[in-house]
Amino acid sequence: MQATCGGILQTTLETLIGPKRTERLFKVLVINPALTEDSGARISRAKIAQALNMLLFEDLVERVPAAKVYVEQCLRNGKTILHDHGAVRTIAMAGVGSLPAGEESITRLLRPLGYALNGVYPLERLRMTGRSYAQADFPEEIAQFFISELHPERFSDEFQAALTRVVATSTDPLTPEAQTLLEDLESSRSLSIDQAIRLLPVLVACFGRQHGEITLKDYETLLVESAEAAWIATEGNAFNHVTDRVEDVDQLAAEQKALGQPMKAAVETSQSGRVQQTAFRAALVPRTFRVNGGSLEKEVPGSFLEFITRLPLPEESGKKGLDLSFDSSNAQAIFKMTSTVKS
Repeated sequence: MQATCGGILQTTLETLIGPKRTERLFKVLVINPALTEDSGARISRAKIAQALNMLLFEDLVERVPAAKVYVEQCLRNGKTILHDHGAVRTIAMAGVGSLPAGEESITRLLRPLGYALNGVYPLERLRMTGRSYAQADFPEEIAQFFISELHPERFSDEFQAALTRVVATSTDPLTPEAQTLLEDLESSRSLSIDQAIRLLPVLVACFGRQHGEITLKDYETLLVESAEAAWIATEGNAFNHVTDRVEDVDQLAAEQKALGQPMKAAVETSQSGRVQQTAFRAALVPRTFRVNGGSLEKEVPGSFLEFITRLPLPEESGKKGLDLSFDSSNAQAIFKMTSTVKS
């Protein structure tokens, strides 16, 4: 069990979500000791990044029943979760309401937190591009972000028209005050606790669905050509998945299958052999659609929990530490977890 004294990080989270939820997060998540040390009256960008990831992790667990069961298993058995990365889907086009186009809607939040581009991954089968961002101060210990952009121009005119109708009503949760705080954070690399407490809820709100109601016809039009676009239509910029970094993903998958969890059929291995991934199938969530002047509720794929094993980089690479890269083939297979076809 981790130390109960989490310093300024714990104080910030307790103010936002209360002692009980904070204690639970500190028990189940692996947190580098340097992030729990006191640092005077100001909180560093790394600790704010850690706090944001903890809040987003909790949000996903509450939305995904299988993830909630897994967290309960870990707490009951005295095991911990090392949050490796969270994934967000975006649309690379103008006209997304008042939101910036594509990944800029997310990267504008990450840069002040110390995140930098760590890799680019063509997702050609999905007509998307993925990019990973790592936190510069604690690249192995603070979760990365995997941000994907869907390229609408690679789809039919009918698809593009439906997608435009879906996202045109998007509003930007980032307030002028939050923007000023991000600018201060980028320049000084820290904020006061009060400033961080005002900023973090706004950052969390940016990881959600920012557009209004959608029609069932538009949803079905998107689904014909892209399960990923249909997912964005119902879930927006919510975390698509969070990821537990484990020592042996094959063993983990076998254990979870035996427990009846909705595990993906296969484990994906990168071309390098150093990165292995699998996942639970996405939760089904009820969403309301406009239809014929009324509304209809329909179950659609939501978010899920992923598992990853990372091996160290080879000596000949001249670099030390874990292989923090991703793999385009792995990623595209994992994306199938939110399709309507089991994989």
